[in-house]
Amino acid sequence: MNFEHLIQINDPLNPFVDTLTREQLWDGLVLRAEQPQLFVLGLDSCTILSRDGDRMERELHYGQAVVRDRVTLTPGASVRYDILPTADHVGGSLTMAIEQPDELQLFLRFTYSTTLPVADEANASPDVLQTQEIVKSAYREADIDTVRLIRQYVHGPKGQAPLH
Repeated sequence: MNFEHLIQINDPLNPFVDTLTREQLWDGLVLRAEQPQLFVLGLDSCTILSRDGDRMERELHYGQAVVRDRVTLTPGASVRYDILPTADHVGGSLTMAIEQPDELQLFLRFTYSTTLPVADEANASPDVLQTQEIVKSAYREADIDTVRLIRQYVHGPKGQAPLH
């Protein structure tokens, strides 16, 4: 299953949304790659196994479950996570790409590619279609939460130093 969506970071028409610079958004994406336990519910710990330039291999611990992935940073532009498939976990990828159509607007595009089967809407059972929509909704909610946390870390809640 492939899934893609866009979250608007800066909205020049909404003065109630704190704006982020491209650099602040990038710093938040790097923080998420290096310290995912701050962003991912249920993640107990992350060990960076190796680092080579803009690539790192990590081991993620969710209770007894261990997931390995590779993270590729394209500085100032995108972060790609490639989950290594195992007997217990499906593989897949997630790319978070910064888009800036003009000086005032800023977006973050999330692109998922998973090994989950794609349901043919014409022939799929309602249960399969519902499951597919639940997965997409969970991805969307997690991504909205990622942006909320990046904003929190950038602007810093009272008593906490913000990201530079």
